[in-house]
Amino acid sequence: MSDTGAAKRPPTIDDVLRLRAAKPEPAAADGPSGDGPAGEDAVGEGAAPPRIVEIARLAGVSPITVSRALRQPEKVAEAKRRRILEIVERTGYATNPHARALRSGQSNIVAAFVSNLQSEQFCLAVQGCGEVLEPQGYQLMIGQTSYSYAKETTMIQSLREMRPAAVMFTGVIEIEENRRALRALGIPIMETWAYPRDPIDMLVGFSNIDSGRMAAEHFAARGHRRVAFIGRRSGRGALRLTGFREGARAAGLDIVAELSVDGVSSMVDGRRALGDLLSRNAQVQAVFCANDLLATGALLEARRLGLRLPDDIAILGFGHNDIADELPPGLTTIGIDSRDLGRQAGSMILQRMRGGMPSEPIRAVELTLARRGSS
Repeated sequence: MSDTGAAKRPPTIDDVLRLRAAKPEPAAADGPSGDGPAGEDAVGEGAAPPRIVEIARLAGVSPITVSRALRQPEKVAEAKRRRILEIVERTGYATNPHARALRSGQSNIVAAFVSNLQSEQFCLAVQGCGEVLEPQGYQLMIGQTSYSYAKETTMIQSLREMRPAAVMFTGVIEIEENRRALRALGIPIMETWAYPRDPIDMLVGFSNIDSGRMAAEHFAARGHRRVAFIGRRSGRGALRLTGFREGARAAGLDIVAELSVDGVSSMVDGRRALGDLLSRNAQVQAVFCANDLLATGALLEARRLGLRLPDDIAILGFGHNDIADELPPGLTTIGIDSRDLGRQAGSMILQRMRGGMPSEPIRAVELTLARRGSS
């Protein structure tokens, strides 16, 4: 059974946390040596990688001369070639592992950063994006952030040298410094899996707050009064918890526990979390797990403990995984069509890479609730 519920209303804006940028490192006092004024061809830390036109300007030659010096050096006079190569070395242009893409100003790589590769939904979204882009000659390169700000920052910093044609995230970027760095790349940036008021560039997402409200409304409709939450206390988990609290308050439900699980990596985390929750809150009637891995693990743990679902405890997840239908008695989930989200994201990215602009650079996809035996 599927129920769109709150999804029929205009999506609620997710008030995504914005983290202040770290203070920049002080610039080095000594500029590079060269024939011109000190520092005239320096590229500062955090600046966008140099393009061939910048190299040409600094060398006082045409871009075609720079291109020949790099590809067919025998066709360029020695003095000009030496000057060009000196500037190339100082600016870091030659050390770029994707220098060919930089020289041409084009790349066929689209970087896709996934929060967790074990999530079926994230993988479906990337596959959907690839179904649009790959027939057009683009290739997806996938990285995993593991819900880590540090990993996210490192990967974004690597984009300066990789210079992909576009970037997609299964999430939204919270750190202001990273947001600025992505804008500075001058390429299409696609964020997903939330519905903030201020995406960096383009967005295909949904309201996490609404998903939490849907969970509370579902529990209320099924007669569950003492409810609990298991999930991350940051990012999307925090937004789903906010919506769950609001929905519970409106429906007169009692949230008896909120268990924080920030390092979600597998179903084992869900098993462990439900066991911990029940050891301290034996009277809980229903649990909203804020992601698919937690919910699947919680259902397996409930079965291991000999609990009857939904009579002894009801479990609701987020994800619409294929396995939700296969695990007896079936896992009730809230979620989206992740492959469709990916296709929409891919179409918008492709349009931007071709020089166009989507008529709706910010789109919301529909949340649905699939009711099965667990609630």
